[in-house]
Amino acid sequence: MLDHSSEDATSAGLSPFTDVVSELLGGMRFVGLKYRRIQISPPFGVHFGNEVGRAQFHFISRGTVYLRRPEGDVEKLEAGSAVLLPHGGAHDLLSAPDLPCRTVSAFAEAPLCDTVAAINACDTDLCRSTDVVIFSGCMELELGGMTPLVALMPSVMSVGTLLDRYPELLPMLEAMERETRGDRAGFAGILARLAEVVSVFIVRAWVECGCGTAAGWVAALRDPRLARVIAAVHRDPGREWTVAELASVMGSSRSVFAARFLDVTGMTPLRYLTELRMRLAAQWITRDKIPIETAADRLGYGSHAAFSRAFKRTMGHRPGALRSIQLAPRTVQQRETR
Repeated sequence: MLDHSSEDATSAGLSPFTDVVSELLGGMRFVGLKYRRIQISPPFGVHFGNEVGRAQFHFISRGTVYLRRPEGDVEKLEAGSAVLLPHGGAHDLLSAPDLPCRTVSAFAEAPLCDTVAAINACDTDLCRSTDVVIFSGCMELELGGMTPLVALMPSVMSVGTLLDRYPELLPMLEAMERETRGDRAGFAGILARLAEVVSVFIVRAWVECGCGTAAGWVAALRDPRLARVIAAVHRDPGREWTVAELASVMGSSRSVFAARFLDVTGMTPLRYLTELRMRLAAQWITRDKIPIETAADRLGYGSHAAFSRAFKRTMGHRPGALRSIQLAPRTVQQRETR
């Protein structure tokens, strides 16, 4: 199946790397946890806290904003700009560089719908042309077994660098601008969905452009033979894979395959398989509410005890602990520390 799709991709002008990664990205999605429509008068500085494991999205509907990145450098964002911070991280949105900041959770909010709130921090009750309008979202990026890809993403991904190559993004941004400025029925929910679509598009475009300067795990995907192995494992993680079978997928001897895999990814093939299984299990148990026994069976473990031991070795805790961990996003949202 993979060879056939690779041939199709080649005939369509796509690289084997893009073809394999696109297949693995099939289940990618962003889940919005909390969105804010912010209308604010300059001068201002808004601080967004460091929520581990959360991505942050910002769309500038009106005005000019400066983004102070987690690393400390400052980037100017004009109206129509959209940025994704896939790792989250503490950062600021300012009307001018070096202004003092106020934590976003300190602003009064009015709910617009279940996941969207409005912040009005204007000098007057009337909307002024000098006011800045921002649509901001805290999201959870779900890639399942593609977690290594998230670690390789840059701290800030800007839609501005993609418009020439992906002009279809422009109508989405224009729709966001109209919905942000208007007050039509259901605009808050529409904005949330558009933000998620644009965020997914930004990640996909980064992948299609070769993942920037990312190396390591991506290098394995750029190697057509190793890419076949990784794609096969991701398609069937519950299979009782052996090093010999994986070497056969690559089309080499066991020793050559094992050495090549370790050299490129930094881990043995079976270690990679185990980590993939445990990431998938954690996602299934927390997001999909699948029973631990079902997850263990799907991933090829003959007993709950064997699965639990493997999970603890890899993740540092037993799978039963996920039942309390899965409450964390709601707790974080209630604290509103983002």
